[in-house]
Amino acid sequence: MSRASQSDQASASASTSATASLPVRLPPAYTLPAAANDRDELDFLGDGEDTDGGQASLLSSPSRSLHPRGDSRRNGSHSALPRPSSTAAKDGLPLDWQTEGPGRRVGYEDLTAIDWIFEYTKERQRQGVLTSNAVGLGGHVQRLLDASQVWVVLILTGLLVGTVAAAIDITTDWLADLKLGFCSSGPEGGQFYLNKSFCCYGYDQGSKCVGWKPWSDALGVHSTAGKWFIEYLFFVVFSVTLAYCATLLVHEYAIHAMHSGIPEIKTVLGGFVIRNFLGTWTLVTKSLGLILAVGSGMWLGKEGPLVHVACCCANLFIKLFSNIRDNEARKREVLSAAAAAGISVAFGSPIGGVLFSLEQLSYYFPDKTMWQSFVCAMTAAVVLQAFDPFRTGNLVLYQTKYSTDWHGFEIVPYALLGVLGGLYGGLFIRANMAVARWKKANPWLGSPMVQVVAVALLTALINYPNLFMKVQSSELVSNLVADCAKVLDDQIGVCKTGAASAGTMVLLVLAALLGSCLATVTFGLQIPAGIILPSMAIGALTGRAAGIVMEMWVANHPGFILFSSCQPDAACITPGTYAIIGAAAALAGVTRMTVSIVVIMFELTGALTYVLPIMVAVMISKWVGDAFSRRGIYESWIHFKEYPFLDNNEEMTIPDVAASHVMTRIEDLIVLTATGHTMASLNTMLEMHPYRGFPLQHPNGITTSSIASAGDGGLLLSPAAGGPSLDARPSSLDGPDAADAPVAHEPAPRRLLLSEARAADVWYVLNGADETPRPAPAPASASAVSAATVSMVDTAAAAHEHRALLGGEDATADEGVALADDDDDDEGSIL
Repeated sequence: MSRASQSDQASASASTSATASLPVRLPPAYTLPAAANDRDELDFLGDGEDTDGGQASLLSSPSRSLHPRGDSRRNGSHSALPRPSSTAAKDGLPLDWQTEGPGRRVGYEDLTAIDWIFEYTKERQRQGVLTSNAVGLGGHVQRLLDASQVWVVLILTGLLVGTVAAAIDITTDWLADLKLGFCSSGPEGGQFYLNKSFCCYGYDQGSKCVGWKPWSDALGVHSTAGKWFIEYLFFVVFSVTLAYCATLLVHEYAIHAMHSGIPEIKTVLGGFVIRNFLGTWTLVTKSLGLILAVGSGMWLGKEGPLVHVACCCANLFIKLFSNIRDNEARKREVLSAAAAAGISVAFGSPIGGVLFSLEQLSYYFPDKTMWQSFVCAMTAAVVLQAFDPFRTGNLVLYQTKYSTDWHGFEIVPYALLGVLGGLYGGLFIRANMAVARWKKANPWLGSPMVQVVAVALLTALINYPNLFMKVQSSELVSNLVADCAKVLDDQIGVCKTGAASAGTMVLLVLAALLGSCLATVTFGLQIPAGIILPSMAIGALTGRAAGIVMEMWVANHPGFILFSSCQPDAACITPGTYAIIGAAAALAGVTRMTVSIVVIMFELTGALTYVLPIMVAVMISKWVGDAFSRRGIYESWIHFKEYPFLDNNEEMTIPDVAASHVMTRIEDLIVLTATGHTMASLNTMLEMHPYRGFPLQHPNGITTSSIASAGDGGLLLSPAAGGPSLDARPSSLDGPDAADAPVAHEPAPRRLLLSEARAADVWYVLNGADETPRPAPAPASASAVSAATVSMVDTAAAAHEHRALLGGEDATADEGVALADDDDDDEGSIL
């Protein structure tokens, strides 16, 4: 075949190579795609056991050319690589050139997206090999063990999440009570590590607990003013100290432990890679930091962070099984199931946890993941129930039961609570994002640790004088939503005689307003913090105030026509129901969730009759919130942090802008020249410029359509820095004589070049420390030059990639695995 005809053939096939993946790991044996069906991906021809046979045979002889012949077809013509053995089998069939698979690729870089098609193709191939090898009883046992790996991970995750949640509940309550006093030892006391409820267990309501010592009594202060000042001082000091310790842990050990983690989890489940986000250090730091942060009394919650903790636990057990660990798509299915366990232990709501993962978190949620989510959530709830951290039989502190039904006229105030919840959600999101942008634009505000200390100090100073803000948010919600007919310990006095008054209503509304302001500046600090419980507390405060208004109205006008359905000898209004509906409405306004909130509230109350008013309030709250923006708080933070998350609820419009307005001028492009580079200079370019790829420019001045990937090349450059200069010009060995031409062979280092020719990506392994002299290429048309352009410079410097690409005794057999994914320090963890 003449060179002119080869040029025409290359020009005709150049368009099919435009979408070829630049750097990919080669399979054990591969061939060029046939022009007959215009495929541009590498064909996988080896099974899971042959990890290096084909490559080792290629590299064993320095005189063997790796350049393909001019026309490499499946019709029996010459091939670049030897055909595999006819006895090798995949899926029970002899191997041939038409067996297709995922190929190989290098590990994913930090802050990049995974290849879903590649991961699922790899899993299908693995399942096919496993099925073909399942012969006899041993084969069926092997398949059973393989299928049980996911269930083992989920059950272990549920066990660990339930244990961690119980430890967080117990420790948090102790630290919260420690701000007010301690349990003294003695005949009438207990142990120092007991919180107030356990220390005073068995005492009747209203009786003095001798074992519990306020700090003023411990210091011997007896005057009223002195006791108030001392207790105020200890409250502030402990609050600030706990908050400082929490932010110090995050700053020093795991910066990913800050915030709630749900925006990042949504992004990770959508296919984004955030290294170390689910590592072991993140798990430990998040758990300890969450205990300290919640114990400090700041307006934050533990529900959202518990979802992050659950995913960290799952990632810890995923590392035990390579079939899940080495597949990023399967890993995200398991993480979606594990996220349900976090909500399950946070609300004592296993079904609500499954729906939360489906509605809020998961990007891909097949039917099997729903069943897996339910098992994981149920396991975590059973473990938490076994620990019984509150000694009440309830999974969470604010579970309650109602003994009365609602009346028809109450649907109007329930709907008004939905409107207020939507207004709160829309205004809160706007205010919170405005604070975040303001902090980002004003570096004079100080370090994130200083901001946490300042907000903690402000919160402690405001919380103590207000009785409704002085207690923990979980205790506040528990007292607000309770049915006064069943309350045994009314800590905040909402069920006392005469509590239904205008003064109580004003204090509730004031606490809701102050709590909203404090939650606005707290959510987003460098500290483990969720927004679910603060939103519920604010909604419960507003709802309880509305319930008091209705209770006063009925008491003052019992003969009003709307109240004719009320029984004369029973309470007509239950203010606690208004609190639970207000909490649901506020949560819906902030998160824009619907179904999962209704189910969670139903599981908290156990009252099927109140599902309808909760649904009405949640629906109206979402409508009002969507009038401000369709983004919830988590989606707003994803947008603020510029994570690549595609939200199906987002209505995008393509602007009518000319393409020239968004393109970069040719003279402003940062290009990679084809000659004169060393490994050190390439590494310098990667460090100087944040781009993901660079156009290649050849000595003749033509800038081709080929893009050199900075990501895959950067993984292997640093160990080979300072090596010989690199020539990325097209090789002259493109003709029919390519197979017989020798390739320069020197001891080291090896260099890899990826060339686009005849619609295929072909790896060239050049063994030479010095420049390989190449004659100038023959003149050709611009299209021929574009088709034969070298498009990627890479180097086999990392040990892992060196073994994967070049084979050897310890060549890795897993495909598409992130570099060093299983080290103990989580340095290489994809997540």
